[in-house]
Amino acid sequence: MKTFKRLLTFVKPLHHYFPEYIIYSIIGIIFGLVNFAMLIPLLNVLFGAEKPAVPTMPEFAFTISYFKDLFQYHFLRISETSGELKALGFVCIIIGVATVVANAARYLGMRVMIRLRMNILERIRNKLYDRATTQSLSFFNKRHKGDILSVMTNDVSEVEYIIANSIQVLLRDPLIIISTFIVLFYISVKLTLFTLIFFPLSGLLVSYISKQLRKKGYYSQEMLGKMLNVSEETLGGVRIIQSFTAEKYMQQKFGAITRAFTRLSKAIYNQREMSSPISEALGVILVIVLVMVGGYMVLGENKELEAAAFITYLTFYFTILQPAKNISAAFTSMQRGLVAGERIFAILDEPVEIEEKPDAIAVSAFKDKIFYQDLSFKYEEQYVLKNINLIIEKGKMIALVGKSGAGKSTMADLLPRFYDASEGKITIDGKDVRDLKLHDLRQLMGIVSQEAILFNDSVFNNIAFGQTDADPAKVIEAAKIANAHEFITQLENGYDTPIGDRGSKLSGGQRQRLTIARAIFKNPPILILDEATSALDTESEKLVQEALDKLMQNRTTIVIAHRLSTIQHAHEIIVMDKGEIMERGQHDQLLANNGIYKKLVEMQEFK
Repeated sequence: MKTFKRLLTFVKPLHHYFPEYIIYSIIGIIFGLVNFAMLIPLLNVLFGAEKPAVPTMPEFAFTISYFKDLFQYHFLRISETSGELKALGFVCIIIGVATVVANAARYLGMRVMIRLRMNILERIRNKLYDRATTQSLSFFNKRHKGDILSVMTNDVSEVEYIIANSIQVLLRDPLIIISTFIVLFYISVKLTLFTLIFFPLSGLLVSYISKQLRKKGYYSQEMLGKMLNVSEETLGGVRIIQSFTAEKYMQQKFGAITRAFTRLSKAIYNQREMSSPISEALGVILVIVLVMVGGYMVLGENKELEAAAFITYLTFYFTILQPAKNISAAFTSMQRGLVAGERIFAILDEPVEIEEKPDAIAVSAFKDKIFYQDLSFKYEEQYVLKNINLIIEKGKMIALVGKSGAGKSTMADLLPRFYDASEGKITIDGKDVRDLKLHDLRQLMGIVSQEAILFNDSVFNNIAFGQTDADPAKVIEAAKIANAHEFITQLENGYDTPIGDRGSKLSGGQRQRLTIARAIFKNPPILILDEATSALDTESEKLVQEALDKLMQNRTTIVIAHRLSTIQHAHEIIVMDKGEIMERGQHDQLLANNGIYKKLVEMQEFK
């Protein structure tokens, strides 16, 4: 129930929903019961039973007896003055009015529940998205993308439907059962006490089924996450799958997951559906016993119960069966919703590793230097960087070179605090980056990576990414500097042209020039180029390199190098291997040293 209570926090403020829903439910229940209560006078008229004697208007009291006597008083007067047919019409009018009011109240109650469900959905999804966008990169390294997507879509939908539906049932149906039992006790205390014996048995059976469902629910949601992960990988890598003729392999891999998910889903649905037949079977058995006992009370020597009252009693009792079934079904269904809730909270409760200090320092400019001071970084237990000391002065271009896995990208990722150093620190103008406001720190930097990361939006919005009031003239100017304006103007709608998922409608060189235009538009004093030209053909590389040269003018630049042409004019080249700085100097100096750098140049392994 701890998870359920936490999920209720997304329903707050409760006074916007629960009191209103309960009022509508009570109105619906009362007028629904009036319908059934009208059966007694209706049957008495039809069967010619003796009319109740209530000759005077009863005194007001908020009791069942008062409303019963009030009805019988008017019923008797109409029957005596206008005849039984008019009395029958009087009963039918009351039934019609009560039906309209009861259903109107139910509809208004459903509107409240729809509002509650949609707000739960919105708040949980926003909370998950906010948490995902503020997490460090290590969070995504530990989790499958498909599993995160599964939580944000399927698990949220489970919570929205099952938990909200359970809230609705648990607020409304107990009220129906309680109010109906009050009427049943009023009709016959003896018969009602007899029926109460059977309810605990049904509750125990439903409780056992619920526990079993919760265990299977965990595995089901995990399998769904794996299915989404494989689907996402397939859609993103369909070109590679087909080029390696691996369609059969991926189909078998996906098929194995779906088979396991199907088997588990069958078991869950079979067990979940078991609660309703059990409840119904027990209810029918109880009704059979009830008919026998009630029949004895009607037909026996003592005549403890009138026939019309007994028929009405049975009708009232049947109204309890459906709410009882709803409650048992809600408890069993809720288990799956609670599993989904626990998976949601597993993400929401994941600590944010990169946090801004309460007294973080605001910064608006880069004035002097960046200093990597005695810096080490490890991922889990393995060191990726060891004892790095590096000063990058303002306006200088620093190149990081080395084999794959040397720690170059990690060095760059530590500067904008995508990760935090395990030991040592990085300072900007003498201030530890961990002491600065996170937004201000990242505003100082522009990043152009090897993979051109773009969004399914227009060209304009990709260049002016994150700014809703961007100056069109500045966007165009940034595109011109990035050698992108010419191809943009040739697109169908120019700067308003949608570029597709991850820029799929553009070539590799065009995508990369857009990312450069985005960095130029931001106009940051510090620039990080992470192998920005390594994936391009010669012609595209030339255009992109020209754009990069313009971008790097008068900026402090960290270049993670792949090709010699991008770094030979760097102010300092840092040669890394296994997380350590092995050599440093300018291009000619390092060649003269006849060390690691020279071998890399000869092999052209600038990665």
